[in-house]
Amino acid sequence: MADNTPRAEETPSRDAHRDAVARVREASGFTVQLPVLGRVPVPRPEQLAFFTAIGLLAAVEIIEWPVALTIAAGHILIADQHNRAVQEIGEVLEAV
Repeated sequence: MADNTPRAEETPSRDAHRDAVARVREASGFTVQLPVLGRVPVPRPEQLAFFTAIGLLAAVEIIEWPVALTIAAGHILIADQHNRAVQEIGEVLEAV
């Protein structure tokens, strides 16, 4: 009679899963390789949820599309930590 229970080396470790989740949370960005487009940046999961919520609000006409696009654009500008212009504006606002 064959034993069909998975062995310890065949099952993924909880520590490995936790490490992977931690790496995703700490990552500053992700990219996906698409056949025609090449590397396409993907927002972090929190940002993706935010954009999805804004899109749904606009789709069910709770907010207008121009308002949704303005909110999304503002979120992108604020979330972009590598954008030097946004950092300089923040430094000026802090000085005021």
